[in-house]
Amino acid sequence: MNISYLADLANESGGILYIMLLLLLVALTVIIERTRYLASMEKGGEKLIGMLKNENASIEKIELSKKLASLPHASLFAVLRNDANKPALSLEQKRNELSGHLEEAIMHEVPTLDRSLWVLDTVITLAPLLGLFGTIIGMFNAFHVLGDAQNGAAQVTGGIAEALVSTACGLLIAMIGLLFFNALHNRVRIVLHQLETIKIMMVNRQTATEQKAATSDAELANRAGQVELIRTPARA
Repeated sequence: MNISYLADLANESGGILYIMLLLLLVALTVIIERTRYLASMEKGGEKLIGMLKNENASIEKIELSKKLASLPHASLFAVLRNDANKPALSLEQKRNELSGHLEEAIMHEVPTLDRSLWVLDTVITLAPLLGLFGTIIGMFNAFHVLGDAQNGAAQVTGGIAEALVSTACGLLIAMIGLLFFNALHNRVRIVLHQLETIKIMMVNRQTATEQKAATSDAELANRAGQVELIRTPARA
C-alpha cells in the first residue's frame, strides 16, 4: 500500500476520504491547542494554591507574575482586591458577598476552559458516519462492476475491500478523538476543581484575617476602657 494507491482510494471514494483527512487535521489541531492550554492552566493553578497555603503571606499582597496573571485563576485575586476596598460589613455578610463574587468570576471563566471541545466532539460523531457513507458509495461501485460479465470475482471483492477502508478510517479517527476528548475533559475538571479550591481558601483566609483584626481592635478598646476606669478614681 503506497501513496498512489491511497490517492486512488480517495478519488474513488467520492471525496469522502479527503473530508475525513480534513476532520483528522481539525481534531489534531484542537487536541494540541487544548492540551497545551489546559496543561498551562493546571500547572499555574498548582503554583497559586501553593502560594495560598503559605500562612505567613497576606492574600491581598500576593503579587502575580505576568504568566500567572494571564491565567483564569488570576480573576479571583482581582475580585478579592476589589472586595477588600468596599465599605465595612459584618463578617458574615462580607464572607457571603465575597463567596458570591468569586463564584461569579469562576462562571465567567468556564467557557474559556472547554472552548473548542465541541469541535472535537463533533468530529468523533461525524467521522464514523462519513466512513459508513464512503463504504456505501464504494459498495455501489463494487456491485456496478459485478453487473459487467467480463469482470471477475476478484475485482468485486477487491472493490468491497477498498470500500471498507472508509469505515476503518472513520472508526480510527473517532477512537483517537474519543481518547483525547476524555483526557481533555478530565483536565477541565481538574482546573475547575483548582478554581473552587482557590475560592474556598480565599474566603477562609480572608475571614480569618478579618476576625483577627476585629479581635485585636476589641482587645485594644477593652484595654483603653480599663485604663480610663483606673484613671477616673485617681483623678477624683
